[in-house]
Amino acid sequence: MKTVTRRELLKKTAIMAAGGAILLNRPVCTWAIDGSASSRVVLIRNQQLYAGGDTPDAAVCEQMIDEAVCRLTGYKTPAEAWASIIKPSDTVGIKTNQWNGLPTPPEVNETLKARVLTVGVPEDRVSVDDRGVKQNPVFRDATALINTRPMRTHAWSGVGTLLKNYIMFAEKPSDYHEDSCSVLGSLQELPMVKGKTRLHILVMFTPQFHHVAPSKFSEEYSWKYNGLLAGFDPVAVDSTGLRIIEAKRREYFKEDRPLNPPAKHIAAADTRYHLGTSDPSKIELIKLGWDENSYV
Repeated sequence: MKTVTRRELLKKTAIMAAGGAILLNRPVCTWAIDGSASSRVVLIRNQQLYAGGDTPDAAVCEQMIDEAVCRLTGYKTPAEAWASIIKPSDTVGIKTNQWNGLPTPPEVNETLKARVLTVGVPEDRVSVDDRGVKQNPVFRDATALINTRPMRTHAWSGVGTLLKNYIMFAEKPSDYHEDSCSVLGSLQELPMVKGKTRLHILVMFTPQFHHVAPSKFSEEYSWKYNGLLAGFDPVAVDSTGLRIIEAKRREYFKEDRPLNPPAKHIAAADTRYHLGTSDPSKIELIKLGWDENSYV
């Protein structure tokens, strides 16, 4: 996996800024700023995220998202960065995840909504939803989607990912459960989704790396990683998150213990559905902030 130094990034910022308009037309996968066919992923971590206790610090969360989006787009300020992703004329659905055990933190949802409003989108054209997206009028009329959820191990798909997060747009989600949910990439072709996703944020605040029962959160198998991953390519983001989960499992169990079931859908989204890249050598990883035990 290729990492980028701050100096290299600054040299390329002007090129990325000139191509900012392209991001609106190619929201799922973008070319790297050096011209190679690479997907950029930003990993940001902050050791102070939980300094006040068991609830994420809202100001730290906001700073992390803003810095990640700036580095992802190449713009210097959050206002410029968000304006390159969302337009005032957009109708924006923020697809969150409400699973009781490990939901998308409200601090993340609130920051994303606030940034969309700052761009100039009226509040009645912005909505945060999960299980009600098919009936939600904002999502039904949406021109832009922001996809966010935490990563955790999953009894059907190996891991719960950004790719899986769109299953609530399906008429019958159980149709996607066969073969370890390997067909999840096909969700991107659903009419409410296709071509609309502007940003993917995989929350890695307290990811769960193992589970003992379906649909049950296990605090024993989660940890304060204090991070998030941002990108335009959901396959690259999910693939990077998976590598972190796998590394944590090796550390904890003192052996290479594969996920059961395997996370087939991430590689399939690359090789079968061509939604992005799962190959670490083709992922441009930018690491920001706290680096201890980052696992990538």
